[in-house]
Amino acid sequence: MIDKDVVNQLNHKAAKLGIGTNKVGGHNLFNGLRDQDGYDLIKEALDSNIQMIDTAFMYGLGRSEEIIGDVLQNYPRENFKIATKAAQDPNHDLKINNTPAFLTQAVDDALTRLKTDYIDLFYIHFPDDDTPKDEAVAALTKLKQAGKIKAVGVSNFSLEQIKEANRDGGVDFVEDHYNLVDREAETKLWPYLKENNIQFVPYFPLASGLLTGKYQPEDSSKFKQFSADQFHKIMTGIDVVKQISSSHQATVAQTVLAWYIKNPDIAVVIPGARQPQQVADNAATLKVDLSDDDYQMIDHVFSGI
Repeated sequence: MIDKDVVNQLNHKAAKLGIGTNKVGGHNLFNGLRDQDGYDLIKEALDSNIQMIDTAFMYGLGRSEEIIGDVLQNYPRENFKIATKAAQDPNHDLKINNTPAFLTQAVDDALTRLKTDYIDLFYIHFPDDDTPKDEAVAALTKLKQAGKIKAVGVSNFSLEQIKEANRDGGVDFVEDHYNLVDREAETKLWPYLKENNIQFVPYFPLASGLLTGKYQPEDSSKFKQFSADQFHKIMTGIDVVKQISSSHQATVAQTVLAWYIKNPDIAVVIPGARQPQQVADNAATLKVDLSDDDYQMIDHVFSGI
């Protein structure tokens, strides 16, 4: 008989692993993308028990959502969650727009492209300069009450903008840049988010490949945002992760993703992928069960970078 606690643990971990899909249909962002790879990638994700698909209008100007919508028709809707984002106004040269009228239309358009009756999480992708953020969130709250979306999020908002957006308590999720080598959100955002029961979703969890273990100390020139001392500390941290990953028969990337999944302050981690095999490799993260000592060791070695 299967241990129910083990099943519950696996289900909890699976709920915290998603996929970022800017390389699904994102022809405006990346060269040489094939739609068929996007279709295959989403199928692989759903077949691998990845439960959150994170997309945006800006990924292919709606094409990513269309591909995802096509694939989802062959899967039970209740088995997965969809997060999407909008702010770039296609009728005004992609100028950032947070007005209630724009966001209301953006949700309807996304529902059409995704071929679904509801969106689990809808983010304002970027803040504009003019719209009061609480008014923007109020528009999405109305759509939440109408059942068109299940949760309201903001992405790339400063702390002050988050506070303004959450004036009436309407923000459920915040998505922002965070990974083991860029942990500013821990001190800048998390105290307010925790106090207000707002969930956090990091993007760039593998730091554009830096946290996959494929780079060497002599590659520091490829990461000019870090000083020589910082890059040395990062390489030292990756050596520690390599030791831990070896004990779990896992890759460095899987071990790093497992650290995010074990982190109680992270709602879901959404690594991107370009090929189905990368999705399968990410999904294998669910088999990596870091001990508390493993977690603390990784946390410590990457602190203070």
